[in-house]
Amino acid sequence: MKTVIVIDGGPRKNFNTASMLQKFAEGASSVSNDIEVKTIRLYGLDYKGCMSCMACKIKDKASNVCKFKDALTPILEDIAKADGLALGSPIYFGQITGQMQAFLERLSFPWLSYNDYSLTAPKKMPVVLIETMNGQPNQNNSQGYGPMEYCIANALCQPEHIIAYNTYQVKNYARFELAGFSETAKQQWRDEHWEQDLQKAYDCGKRMAEEIMK
Repeated sequence: MKTVIVIDGGPRKNFNTASMLQKFAEGASSVSNDIEVKTIRLYGLDYKGCMSCMACKIKDKASNVCKFKDALTPILEDIAKADGLALGSPIYFGQITGQMQAFLERLSFPWLSYNDYSLTAPKKMPVVLIETMNGQPNQNNSQGYGPMEYCIANALCQPEHIIAYNTYQVKNYARFELAGFSETAKQQWRDEHWEQDLQKAYDCGKRMAEEIMK
């Protein structure tokens, strides 16, 4: 059995990021009954970012999996044995969510050697980074996964990117102080692009599973 771990770094259970990751998972699952897809919602877990305990750096006991014990521990241990990884986050103030950032600190700091500054994960695997944002392709300030993408690319693999632009922020714009946005324009963009975005996520999941099963 091959395993793909999907990490949802968004706060809303049934909105843009969750929908993209669900389609990714459906695409991965469609390839074979020997593919198991596990989806984890970070906002449902009680955890912190790197605690600087340095337990992963103790001489003769160094580990490339975080040793701090909390709700994130079993997920990090599962990722160390997984065959594929998908990370999804909405973009807030041009960056991934705080929960995703804290998760990536815990995931990647144990990979870093302070002897030679190499980055070594327990195993290589394909990775996809999914972003959903209010910005448009020619008008956004997203830094995406930022420096953490460097760690992922060096320790796991060069990741694939899937970005959904100009997403709906709410279902009913009339209820909120959002006069800077045209709901009509938002709806038009969504009608033209959202199903394509979901299909891209599905196809990406399928490609990853096919690569894993080779």
